Amino acid sequence: MLKVEEYIKIINDAIKNIPLAKNPKGLYEPIEYTMSFGGKRLRPVLLMMCCDALGGNSAFAVNSAVGLELFHNFTLLHDDVMDKADKRRGMPTVHCRWNENTAILSGDAMLTLATQYITTIIDPAKLKPTLDLFNKTAIEIYEGQQYDVDYESKENVTVDEYLNMIRLKTSVLFGCACRIGAILASASNKVQDAIYNYGVNLGLAFQLQDDYLDVYGNEETFGKEIGGDIVNAKHTFMLISAFADADNKQRNELNRLLALDASTHRNEKIEGVKAIYNSLSIPQKCNDEIQKYFDKAILALNDTKMKGVEKELFTAFAKKLMNRNK
Repeated sequence: MLKVEEYIKIINDAIKNIPLAKNPKGLYEPIEYTMSFGGKRLRPVLLMMCCDALGGNSAFAVNSAVGLELFHNFTLLHDDVMDKADKRRGMPTVHCRWNENTAILSGDAMLTLATQYITTIIDPAKLKPTLDLFNKTAIEIYEGQQYDVDYESKENVTVDEYLNMIRLKTSVLFGCACRIGAILASASNKVQDAIYNYGVNLGLAFQLQDDYLDVYGNEETFGKEIGGDIVNAKHTFMLISAFADADNKQRNELNRLLALDASTHRNEKIEGVKAIYNSLSIPQKCNDEIQKYFDKAILALNDTKMKGVEKELFTAFAKKLMNRNK
């Protein structure tokens, strides 16, 4: 197996060599702009790692890995439009640098490119299970996004509803990456199931960590403005837990703060909600939940029959994600 940094280099080199057309510029320049941001490349790295660790050759998995990264970035372009986000990885979002129509259309083109790359598989016998999984995952992600939209106007979102939403919106793509790698390595269905569970639980821990960093992270390293979830009154694990644990006085104060106009009271809104989180030990509760899913991910590795270096690499990969600051 290679080092994570080596997988990232292979993926980035392949992304740089995507043969994008020059015209129309309004369609292709935003794609090149988006893919040039870099990012963690977590999903394609997982795909290639799984392929190698389970007996395959990741050299034959590069196209699938690039396709998955194109798909992931397609979802981000559309998410940023829906969330009215100004920054992505510290850079202006596509709809801000260009416009919303451009972000939507370039995102659509990225989805088609992603499918083209996913279906460029050397072994024809592995094409159908890979494409079936990819399409299933895509539908689940769209379902998760719809739940996210629905929950914006729903008063009482439960923790279980929220966890199911982030499982669909974020975690299943981690699982998909791992399982495609296993499919390309000709792993058994049992091993595919196990590595998929590793990816899904890692994805849940990752998203919960993202929610935590949105409130308690460092803006310079996080790559976007801190407190965005609070400003937008988004139902996150922390906000839902705070409402569940708060007394009437704290609940009323939360409602007051969340109703403030962020254009004039942004700092008051963020700091006030954080103060309530701190008083209710919500940060610790969130970290406990992150640890729970991290532990489930590591436990799933036992059923993959990985040993030694391979298992240690997947464990270290998960630990690094849990200790990140961006």
